[in-house]
Amino acid sequence: MNDRTALVTGANKGIGKHIARLLVAEGFTVYVGSRDAGRGRRAVEEIGGTARLLVLDVTDPDGIAAATGQVDRLDVLVNNAGTLPSLAPPTEAGTEEFRRTYEANVFGVVAVTNAFLPALRRSPHPRIVNVSSGTGSLTWSTNPNPQFIPGSGGAAAYRSSKAALNALTLLYAQTLAGEGFKVNALAPGRRATDLDSRPASPGGDPAEAAQGALRLALLPDDGPTGAFFSWDGTPVPW
Repeated sequence: MNDRTALVTGANKGIGKHIARLLVAEGFTVYVGSRDAGRGRRAVEEIGGTARLLVLDVTDPDGIAAATGQVDRLDVLVNNAGTLPSLAPPTEAGTEEFRRTYEANVFGVVAVTNAFLPALRRSPHPRIVNVSSGTGSLTWSTNPNPQFIPGSGGAAAYRSSKAALNALTLLYAQTLAGEGFKVNALAPGRRATDLDSRPASPGGDPAEAAQGALRLALLPDDGPTGAFFSWDGTPVPW
């Protein structure tokens, strides 16, 4: 299995970059998805080994189509690219903020996943990992997890987009189950990345979250599908 390939979107920084590095260490040829070619090249140089640049903006249909022409077979797709424009509640976030957020966090995942399905279907063990968020858990939002502010409706565009992504994860898993796919969502926890400008909570190393993505990327054929896991492997309620 030395010819395994993976694509990680938004992999030029943060959690995505760490996921790419771990997959390279596992022997994968890893396409480092980056919408900016310069930042992507720097990330590939830093990761080294079998990392390869793939210029990819998940909100650009023409760019996605061009990127698929560079990948013949794909064993693992990690939908990591995303955005968090603000922490505004729904009463303050305008419709444009919701559109921009969903374009990257939801529609981009659909566009990339569907475009690369032919390449994934050439794999004997296709895996899709959607990097979601614990803030997208409706259960945790109504019975607050300690990491949340009780009763807060903040970051409405982001959190609702991740709830939608969780629903898509389940629907893709059900649709593709008969073809041997494993499709799961990951809650990476609050991490020290530039996605969130607030100070990171203790233990917020993005490399730690990447381990959770790697675990889902390497699931055996009898592993779970259509599930939502925390970075440490603990199931997260929908």
